[in-house]
Amino acid sequence: MIKEGPASEFAGTVTLFAARIAARLKGPVLWCLTRRDLFAPGLMKVGFHPDSVIYAETCRDADALPLIEEGLHQKDLGAVVGEVSRLGLTASRRLHVAAEASGVPALVIRRWWTAAQRDLTKLPTAAATRWRVSPVPSEVVPAGGLKRGRWQVELVRCRGAEPRSWI
Repeated sequence: MIKEGPASEFAGTVTLFAARIAARLKGPVLWCLTRRDLFAPGLMKVGFHPDSVIYAETCRDADALPLIEEGLHQKDLGAVVGEVSRLGLTASRRLHVAAEASGVPALVIRRWWTAAQRDLTKLPTAAATRWRVSPVPSEVVPAGGLKRGRWQVELVRCRGAEPRSWI
């Protein structure tokens, strides 16, 4: 499954959405990332305990992709989450095959940091589904305080299904 935000400024929204999915799965989660910006207290806000995360940090996408694939071969993991800018057709096929073989869900967040990387998120992939997640304004609550976060989740591509959108 592929998650992507329309811009890097929505990366927090997409990350929390992926963390919420991972929180519902049994077993530890391997989280492969290229930047040190995963905020453990934020993960707890969506019910994902930071103690269930195994962090694998690299400096480049080219180093993160083999880590994601290796994680998908470990059947005792609840999921593997990877954050990359570039995910080509060949790499996504390898991840898809590994996820199908092990039964471990793969959540890949395609993040971009520069205008050149933004165009990389439009490359075709072999993912079974492709999603776009972005924030929407919270509903008005009668009492003051923090409002509950809301997302617009769009199913952009799914084999055998029509695109859909939910809030």
